[in-house]
Amino acid sequence: MLINFFRIFNAIVLWTILFIFLPKQSFKRFLPVTLFCSSILLIQTLLNPIFNWWHVKGGYKYMVFDALAFILGPFFTINLWVFHFTYKKFSLYAFLNLIIDFIFAYLLNPFFQKLGHYKLKKYTPTTIFFIFYLLALINYAFQRLFEKYKIPENHSHQ
Repeated sequence: MLINFFRIFNAIVLWTILFIFLPKQSFKRFLPVTLFCSSILLIQTLLNPIFNWWHVKGGYKYMVFDALAFILGPFFTINLWVFHFTYKKFSLYAFLNLIIDFIFAYLLNPFFQKLGHYKLKKYTPTTIFFIFYLLALINYAFQRLFEKYKIPENHSHQ
């Protein structure tokens, strides 16, 4: 029960901060890449019962709820902030993601497991670190390609 409260409270606080402080143009600009990477994590979650990468108490329903709380809460909002502050500064983006992914994999992950949030089965903290960091690099490439081929918003159809 406490974990569910934390999940919901966390998402509400992070989204409130996002809507108050993140410029609307940054939200619109980086929403596609954030949806892209969130979708990848959701697919990974949906594949988890087949590959048994981690376990969440309560079965499939709780695993999906847990994943959505994480993906749509801290992952989604932090991704938008990181792109807002670091986009077009690749070395800063890469370094910041290295730090964030390290903190999650080696500090927060053991803490969440100790709380009973989930239990890793076939993943290790190093697996999580490399997957998240690789995803960050893929996201950066996605955003660059998206902007390269994006039709300008003020483009009129005649």
